[in-house]
Amino acid sequence: MAYQADAPRKPFVTRGSRVIRCETCLLPAQRCLCTDKPGVAAKAVFWLLTHHDEFYKPSNTGRLIVDAIHGSKTFEWSRTDPDPDFIALLSDARYRPYLVFPQEADYQQRMVDVEAVQRPDERIPAFIILDGTWRQARRMFRLSRYLDALPVFEPTVTGLSRYQLRQSAQPHHLCTAEVGAAVLRDIQDEQSASVLDAYFDLFNAEYFASRRSADTKGAALAAREQLQYLMASKPD
Repeated sequence: MAYQADAPRKPFVTRGSRVIRCETCLLPAQRCLCTDKPGVAAKAVFWLLTHHDEFYKPSNTGRLIVDAIHGSKTFEWSRTDPDPDFIALLSDARYRPYLVFPQEADYQQRMVDVEAVQRPDERIPAFIILDGTWRQARRMFRLSRYLDALPVFEPTVTGLSRYQLRQSAQPHHLCTAEVGAAVLRDIQDEQSASVLDAYFDLFNAEYFASRRSADTKGAALAAREQLQYLMASKPD
């Protein structure tokens, strides 16, 4: 089913499970980000197919995209029983969907370049992100037969990941929120990309401090001020 902020959640039972958390953003209550949710009308929407294990992890960044970009949705991924609402969206004439994934030779014929996603079209670009670890995402890509007909787009990566809460085996592997921002820049929506980046930086600082007892007040303040500035200056 599609993710909803007030959907029931199973208990978080790993490290930090005894912390009192906001039931919506899942951060420790004293670091709740709910009042900081930006919500902008971007040039695209995102549909996240989220691995079951990621739905309940406070460190998941996919929900930041849903918070930041109007019209974006999260669905729980299934190999054999995909969400009917997601399947309906794939054939919705209002959208032109792309599957976001790195380029490989096995599906070269499905790849589209940045010029293709920038091309003017009455339909709204909808970018499908497989939201999980890199190992999970590769498996999801391979096993999701209902995605086989979709064009695949690899966003431009210009730097290393800034994500502090999980360490990837490859520093150029971006977290889900960073992928979303990269896609927005590729379709020349710098304003929305900057909003998502600032919201991600705020999340990163607040959560990192809660886990490592680190002093990130300066980083959090800078990110919050940047987010507020961007929201105040966004076009009507």
